[in-house]
Amino acid sequence: MDETIIRFENLDKGFSGVPVLKKINLDIRRGEILGIIGENGAGKSTLMKILAGIYYPPTAGNVYVAGKKVEITDPIEARRLGISLVPQEFNLIRDLPVYNNIFLGVERMKNRFMLDKAAMKRRTIELLAQLGISISPDEQIEKLSAAQKQMVEISKALAFDSKVLIMDEPTTMLTHYEIDILFKLVKRLREGGMTIVYISHKLREVKEICDRVVVLRDGETVFDGPTSGVSILDMAQKMVGRELSSLFPPKNDSVEDEVVFEARNVTVPGVIRDISFTLKKGEILGLAGLVGAGRTEVAETILGLRKRSAGDFLKNGRPVGIDEPRDAVRNGISYLSEDRQGAGVITSFTVATNTTLVSLPNYSNHPFHHIDKKTEYKRVDNYIKEFKVKTESQKKRLENLSGGNQQKISLAKSIDTEPDILIADEPTRGVDVSAKHEIYVFLNRLVKERRISCIMISSELEEIIGLCNRVVVMREGAVMGELSGADIAEEKIMALATGAAAEAGRQ
Repeated sequence: MDETIIRFENLDKGFSGVPVLKKINLDIRRGEILGIIGENGAGKSTLMKILAGIYYPPTAGNVYVAGKKVEITDPIEARRLGISLVPQEFNLIRDLPVYNNIFLGVERMKNRFMLDKAAMKRRTIELLAQLGISISPDEQIEKLSAAQKQMVEISKALAFDSKVLIMDEPTTMLTHYEIDILFKLVKRLREGGMTIVYISHKLREVKEICDRVVVLRDGETVFDGPTSGVSILDMAQKMVGRELSSLFPPKNDSVEDEVVFEARNVTVPGVIRDISFTLKKGEILGLAGLVGAGRTEVAETILGLRKRSAGDFLKNGRPVGIDEPRDAVRNGISYLSEDRQGAGVITSFTVATNTTLVSLPNYSNHPFHHIDKKTEYKRVDNYIKEFKVKTESQKKRLENLSGGNQQKISLAKSIDTEPDILIADEPTRGVDVSAKHEIYVFLNRLVKERRISCIMISSELEEIIGLCNRVVVMREGAVMGELSGADIAEEKIMALATGAAAEAGRQ
């Protein structure tokens, strides 16, 4: 008989009188992997934040752990009850090393006065090795990639020896290789009796890894059953409450031969080496590869965030000098960051101020004069309608919007500078299936109708295959090959990304 470890009973939660969760009744069982899915704003993260002690108290209802009614007043109480959360957005201290972050609050001591740094570093290496990642325990968090930060967050949760591990979008920054390692770990944890609550927008992953799936829509449970009994399309349609057509729009079949951007033999010491590729007018060019392949580093070099020691960038056949991001904007190049809250948007700012953050000078006719608020309001309003952003007002602070709606505003900000070239780094990270479709359609419209050219970096091979006209595959800072047409397939991308193709060529 299945043992219930956590029970939600008639749970309600609202903010400022607006209901987010309505009469949730849910049992979570020991040793299961439970998938929780739903569109952005459906209540998934709110439910888990109540369990993790981040939101207290619920508006109504009760929470039971191991059959006892509990008051989870804060994250410390949640951990005492054996509950840990791996958050969707990173909760790490940037200027502390990895081992300090992992053991923050549960430091190991030699005695009452001295930290046992050696023991913490050894355990950090063990935890990261479980995830197949080799990072020095002394490395500063601010120097890590988004994917490495994700692995540190997971290791941090494992360090608490939790009975229940909540994973909120754990694979958004991981490639197939890292996801495979994570899934093996999750299955081992389940076999050891741990309960995993797995929140994800990646329905294929939910189908593969989860024993049971719960679908939330508008704060209510609309489905609760074994994953074996539902297809991926069934799950998607239960989430949105309507029939869904194909997720990806038809690719732009009128890409021009005109090269609008070119990288020639670009090298950044220790990061990328001898990188060359071209971008054509009206195409989506994919940059694929495993974590650490150098994809984001290429984007950062184009933007002037990293200094190259050799090579050139050409726009429309002419060399361009880009020493900082404002130079990129002046040259018609815009960037949608992979780290939405770290570099994409300022969550304490409003929807309007985030949208026009980079393009604000365009709303003033004269330097040092007032902003044309009427034009700004109209433009932002158009973006809200075009992207179907769920917000009551342009004046609403971004921290009060769901992750998917924050991402839409980040994308609006990227194109409000009216670029010729958009670099989209993980454009659908943390975004639900319905919002993903909207972003795919919009990117497709950008290249088809506005003739913008797009460089897209994505760890989701489905996106690379479904959207890109050509794909440049990277490994360890170098280009391993280029694919187009029918060759854009999972097996060929992974063969290049892992080095298997090069190895086969040598045999």
